[in-house]
Amino acid sequence: MSRVEVATGVLRWAIDRAGRTEGDLEKNKKFSKIREWLSGEIQPTLRQLEDLAKATCTPLGYLFLQNPPEERLSIPHFRTLDDEEVRKPSPNLLETVQLMQHRQAWMREYLIDEGHDKLQFVKSARISEPSSTVARKIRDILDLEAGWAAKQPTWTIALSHLRNTIEDSGILITFNGVVGNNTSRKLDPGEFRGFVLVDEYAPLVFVNGADSKAAQMFTLAHELAHVIFGSSAAFDLREMQPANDPTEKACNMVAAEFLVPEQELRALWHEPSNNREPFQVIARQFKVSVLVAARRALDIDLIEKAEFIEFYRDYQNDERRKAAKRKPGGDFYETQNLRIGKRFASAIVQATREGKLLYSEAYKLTGLYGKTFESYSTSLEHGGEQ
Repeated sequence: MSRVEVATGVLRWAIDRAGRTEGDLEKNKKFSKIREWLSGEIQPTLRQLEDLAKATCTPLGYLFLQNPPEERLSIPHFRTLDDEEVRKPSPNLLETVQLMQHRQAWMREYLIDEGHDKLQFVKSARISEPSSTVARKIRDILDLEAGWAAKQPTWTIALSHLRNTIEDSGILITFNGVVGNNTSRKLDPGEFRGFVLVDEYAPLVFVNGADSKAAQMFTLAHELAHVIFGSSAAFDLREMQPANDPTEKACNMVAAEFLVPEQELRALWHEPSNNREPFQVIARQFKVSVLVAARRALDIDLIEKAEFIEFYRDYQNDERRKAAKRKPGGDFYETQNLRIGKRFASAIVQATREGKLLYSEAYKLTGLYGKTFESYSTSLEHGGEQ
């Protein structure tokens, strides 16, 4: 049995990077000798090394290095708390950004080949502009009239409408709570709520689908502002607060104004009949969640920060209890529309049908293979009906 010489420091790095421990790993008989590998007493076989790479979500080639590689996120990662210990990006975040960059690069090239023009609204605003001006510009870009959300029956339907409208404008949108289609690798909203990859042909926004539906609405609006300002970034928006960065603060102000315009909110707030349940009243009027309603009330000093944080934490605890009772599952095709994005998926299907893209590459780009890819492609071509 041939063994592979590996640096113990690299093995330790791979385990720590994945948030695992030797005690955790050695419960699996494949890694019963993990402590001996780490001490250098014995070396793993190539098969064992391949298994470890898979278990720690580490590219196999990294395990042959003499020293751990310096992994960096390719876009800025803004975190709300300045005094928080600097955390290296998790393998899940790194791989998700890389997958989205791969998709974006393909889409950009495809659009250029098809003769599409640049999207004029990308990088069309400056952070020095009033948030009300930028919010109005976004509504114009999306062809949304003032008060559009009030016409939606519920805020969840309003979220779907906004998502579809943004996608129709030319922006690639992905909502996903796992890495690709790997349900065993859940994304952590505590690490990031979303990210934006700005491009003049194929801007891409990613919303962490593992986050609460209430937070997703605000994240989506925040990301949309990033596209208009022309700034790629990942962010955690802890307690829906921005990081101490001028662009992050501007994006939050625009998102808040876009979802709940200040003038209209102030008028609503001061109506005597709304004093008892003001957040619920705001939510019903603007078709946002009560969480977004409370956050907006804080923005314009209608409530104190301590009141918002107390409400936020109670709300999140309630959401977690509801999520624990929720049964997994759902419509496969609608799930893929969210994870892949209908605009991107439709382009992939068209390119494969026209012979411009190999099926093997289409499988890699979508994470769907063989008959599953064909079934989803047929669903798209028939408007989602099977």
